[in-house]
Amino acid sequence: MRGAVVTAAATTSLLLAGGLASAHVTANVYGDPPEQGGYGAVALRVPNEEQEVGTTKVEVTLPAEYGITTARTKPVAGWTAEVSKDDDVVTAVTWTAEDGHEIAAGTASYEEFELVLGSLPEDVDTMVLPAAQTYSDGTVVNWDEDPTTGDEPERPAPVVELAASSGDGHGGAGAAEEDTGSAGDTDSGDSADETARWLGGVGLALGALGFGLGVGATLRARKAGRS
Repeated sequence: MRGAVVTAAATTSLLLAGGLASAHVTANVYGDPPEQGGYGAVALRVPNEEQEVGTTKVEVTLPAEYGITTARTKPVAGWTAEVSKDDDVVTAVTWTAEDGHEIAAGTASYEEFELVLGSLPEDVDTMVLPAAQTYSDGTVVNWDEDPTTGDEPERPAPVVELAASSGDGHGGAGAAEEDTGSAGDTDSGDSADETARWLGGVGLALGALGFGLGVGATLRARKAGRS
């Protein structure tokens, strides 16, 4: 039994070590894949692979040939984001940790950095986004090896798979249609309010008329009684 326990523990340690060694920076898409020529939301997941030092800076490179002109970042508590451009083309996005907010030391720690990119290239199926991870001791780990070449690289770059364009890329015409729908709902509500106010005004006018007729009838009746 003691031997079985030792063997199980050793196996578990090897599995954990393998899982930790394979941890790397990835680009995740939650929901439908972004479309070629459209806009897409990407979550860059950055694990901390060091036991003694934390991650203080993350930089993702957007190859110029993709021609991406817009990059919007979602705020991350304790981190600042900077978008770099060259002739209106986004070349990189860099996140830097403020004091005390780095990704903590230890292989179980990670952070996600979300951004929206567009318009996405129309002539590629997979975007390769090299990333650089800087630790608090100054060490820089580059995740820049192309994983689409067939070999399994040691430091693979994050990748984003693109879907074929449907004519209304994510964040494009679809969002405009949603806005139009919202505007239509608002117009319907305004019309209903105007009708209610009109009916209310008519009711008040009729009420006032009825009150006037009633007072007139009462005065005539009293006059007739005195006569």
